[in-house]
Amino acid sequence: MYKAILVGILSLLMFSCRNATNDNHRRPNAGEARKMLQRVNKYLVNEDRDAILNYIERNKLEGMHESKTGLFYLIYGKANGPQVKKGYIVEYSFKVSLLDGTVCYHSTPDSLGTFLVGRGGVESGLEEGILYMKQGQKAKFIMPPHLAHGLIGDAKRIPARSIIVYDLELFRVIDK
Repeated sequence: MYKAILVGILSLLMFSCRNATNDNHRRPNAGEARKMLQRVNKYLVNEDRDAILNYIERNKLEGMHESKTGLFYLIYGKANGPQVKKGYIVEYSFKVSLLDGTVCYHSTPDSLGTFLVGRGGVESGLEEGILYMKQGQKAKFIMPPHLAHGLIGDAKRIPARSIIVYDLELFRVIDK
């Protein structure tokens, strides 16, 4: 993962640094720089997707779906309440881990997760995935960095550019 970041940074440096002995060397214009960043980003997204697919295969997670944004999700369990919609408040138990199994965060019976759907303030992958659920169901969400904590992590327990796995159970869906 870090190798890809290094490749991207080195590519940018090669094209943006001035060489005092070479007058023909120039900095890329905005369009060229944007194209270079897009290539690096595409490479990283593909690398993340491959890591997720390997994780799914290793853990025999049959029935996983992939959304257009790159969220992988599996919804299971019996629904006993309403479908989640934007503007609803949800209450859920959760465990957040890295692909290697390291648990970063988890709820307890006294500290369930709660948020207003559609307002933000949580990982965009969680916001997206919860909309596939109904009260009472369980889910596994696998979020690439761009749907989780991005390039820098959360500055606490989730490292930079981490793919995270959310296991959650949706206890309550409240129409605000």
